[in-house]
Amino acid sequence: MASDIPGNPDPRAVFAPDALAWLASGHVLEAFHPVDSGVGAGFVAAELLAPLAAALPGYEVRADIAMRGRFKGDEWTASSGHLCSVFAAPLFGIAPTGRVAFVRFGCFQRWLGGKAVETLVLIDLPSLMLQAGVWPLATPLGPDVMAPPPLARDGIWPAGDGAAGLDIVERMIGGLMKFDGSLKTMNMRDTFAEDFWWFGPGPIGSFRGFADYERGHAGPFLTAFPDRVGGNHRTRFGNGNLVASTGWPSITATHRASGWLGLPATSRAITMRVMDFWSVANGMLGENWVMIDIPDLLHQLGLDVFAPATDRN
Repeated sequence: MASDIPGNPDPRAVFAPDALAWLASGHVLEAFHPVDSGVGAGFVAAELLAPLAAALPGYEVRADIAMRGRFKGDEWTASSGHLCSVFAAPLFGIAPTGRVAFVRFGCFQRWLGGKAVETLVLIDLPSLMLQAGVWPLATPLGPDVMAPPPLARDGIWPAGDGAAGLDIVERMIGGLMKFDGSLKTMNMRDTFAEDFWWFGPGPIGSFRGFADYERGHAGPFLTAFPDRVGGNHRTRFGNGNLVASTGWPSITATHRASGWLGLPATSRAITMRVMDFWSVANGMLGENWVMIDIPDLLHQLGLDVFAPATDRN
């Protein structure tokens, strides 16, 4: 079967120097808040790439993961890594530090006829705020680390269809949907290695193993959003020992309880834009890189984290 993806594209994805040339006429960008969505290469250039180039001049794109696969008949690529430079000018209202910054990104692209017709992208702006010392909410329960590449160093265009790993992820997601108030009902130990790594977005942090993960993320998150429902995945596929998934949004929930990110309960309904990458070893999930559009989620809760403190609701 002929592929719609032209060879192995630059793993730097939409941040590559010639990325605009890959974009189809009518290309759709779905991005993080406050960029959000728009149509055409001009929108990508003006609203995404130009602000980044001004704030992080000459930034390097260090890709740790680059994958390709098929979902419901469509061909996709997915990449993850960091944008690295000196933070020299304001970015979406975040004041520069004049110091080195590492900003994690995730990018999914759908291809047709050798062109990218759709791009979904997240960057961890709250992590940049933490690096700058201006994050306005509670201190994360886990450290905001520079997430590493896969331990096996097999993240760039791995060989193999990834079917076995995808099956493990599908079983794991099925277990997550069984949550009934007890973390044990999700049966995560059936699919995650005992000493797994969970590399979360900056305001949540990173964790290792079940006890640390449940203390720092699963417990506070599920208490705050006990009725959360997943699904609506835009794409999910395996490649080699890796699996990638994104939903836009992939979670709907109600903010029922106080505590998560230090926030009081609002009783507001929210959605979450999420990206996940997993690595598989010895039949278990050993690493999980997670990105959430937290500024978008907080915007739904009535909080603009980019506004000056005097204007913040």
